[in-house]
Amino acid sequence: MQIIDRTLLSRLCAEAAKSPRRRKNLNFHRGFDEPCQRLLNALEPGTYIRPHRHLGPPKPETFVALKGRMAALLFDDEGSITRIVTFGPAEAAFGVDIPAGTWHSVVCLEPASVFFETKPGPYEPLSDKDWAPWAPEEGSPEAAGYLGKLEQAVRR
Repeated sequence: MQIIDRTLLSRLCAEAAKSPRRRKNLNFHRGFDEPCQRLLNALEPGTYIRPHRHLGPPKPETFVALKGRMAALLFDDEGSITRIVTFGPAEAAFGVDIPAGTWHSVVCLEPASVFFETKPGPYEPLSDKDWAPWAPEEGSPEAAGYLGKLEQAVRR
């Protein structure tokens, strides 16, 4: 049994803060072949989660905030934002359930933010995510500017 407590969240947030990607996950599932993938995602402002969807096969995802403040963004096929939901323990929304095949991303709005994620397995690294062709790759020179636009949209 894994206990999800303040000590675990603090340790995970410290690892995210030190990470060049500004995020860190902790898997609870023992292997990628498990039918239910369960994990914590710790985020810091400035992390870029490239918009994506899960089509191979279609999978829904659920995010529930445990700490901090984040925003889930949904997009249409052309890359226009169709919905923004701010979520966190102190927000009106504690989390989001994203339908299978929906373009989405998450923007971190507060340091040391953590959400619990679950989605159906198995996890297939080569086909799990269908990356949005209209969004820059993580680590590319354009990624920071695109993230800035997403953050501006959330603030409006």
